[in-house]
Amino acid sequence: MHKVPSTMKAAVFFGPNDLKVERVPVPEVGANDVLLKVDMCGICGTDVHILRGSFPAPNLPLIPGHEFAGHVVAVGANVDHVRVDDYVTADINLACGHCYFCRRQQKLFCEQIRQIGVHTHGALAEYVKAPAAAIYHVPEELSPRQGAYIEPLACAVHGQERAAITPGSSVVIIGAGPMGLAHIKLVKLRGAAPIIVTEMNLVRLDKARDMGADHVIDAGARDAVEAVLELTEGRGADYVIEAVGSIPTYQQAFAMVRRGGTLVAYGAAPSTASLEIKPFDIYSKELNIVGSYAGTYATWPEAIALIQGGRFDPEEIVTEVVPLDDVVGAIETVEQNKDVIKIQIQP
Repeated sequence: MHKVPSTMKAAVFFGPNDLKVERVPVPEVGANDVLLKVDMCGICGTDVHILRGSFPAPNLPLIPGHEFAGHVVAVGANVDHVRVDDYVTADINLACGHCYFCRRQQKLFCEQIRQIGVHTHGALAEYVKAPAAAIYHVPEELSPRQGAYIEPLACAVHGQERAAITPGSSVVIIGAGPMGLAHIKLVKLRGAAPIIVTEMNLVRLDKARDMGADHVIDAGARDAVEAVLELTEGRGADYVIEAVGSIPTYQQAFAMVRRGGTLVAYGAAPSTASLEIKPFDIYSKELNIVGSYAGTYATWPEAIALIQGGRFDPEEIVTEVVPLDDVVGAIETVEQNKDVIKIQIQP
């Protein structure tokens, strides 16, 4: 049996641009909690935004990290469906369970929502605590890299379900980062045709082609909007998924979507960013604008099934695995070197 120590190594966020690897107490397990020994934790764009102060993290100091999988090393007294040594991940979205939104299966809008790694301590550490009710079992055949990609894939699945993409539809995906690449695979499974990807980094464009894009547009070499219009006979695309989170690419998205089409706001722009929109265009073009924030509920077992069934393999996206001691440098690499698509941390 795994002996749980009293302290652990963790990446601790103290404020903008202040992240340090320190020894901290191992989380105490309540009656309804489980404690995981973290096998792997991915670095997400949200982690970068938190570190730079553009995404609110209200409770400091904070251990970030919300894309994780690991093995259970302790369970609370009331937990009977999770056992020590189980291979698991956890829905990071923790809500009250009884408010207006929670009772309508919309817990992402709960005013008391807390997210592991954003509002409560996360998994850029040797151990992480989660409520047993949030736990999902991971098939043993999935590697730690695959297990730690369940959370981001659940987010992408949620975006796909919000968009309701139909077979034969033209789809533009803006950005070929980790989430844009996941969307390529998912829209292909839904029968989208053609799949058009715009991206400024040539390594990511090559990866987008490998993942199933029919057309890739080097947005650094030509006007991406013009290229999309050429590929869609001047109409624009049936669906546009913005997977970058910047104001210029959101402006492009509005110019790329056809009349009567759907724009999926998937990329997380800074919380203070704003965009000028003409309401008349939404009205006259009958545009559908769909927001997609996070994966929860059924999107988790759906994501697990997609990986287990070989429909999506995170190993295609993960570029590097680095030790926890190197997490600060890894986050800087994610920011500065776009040839690196996805970094995961192995505590």
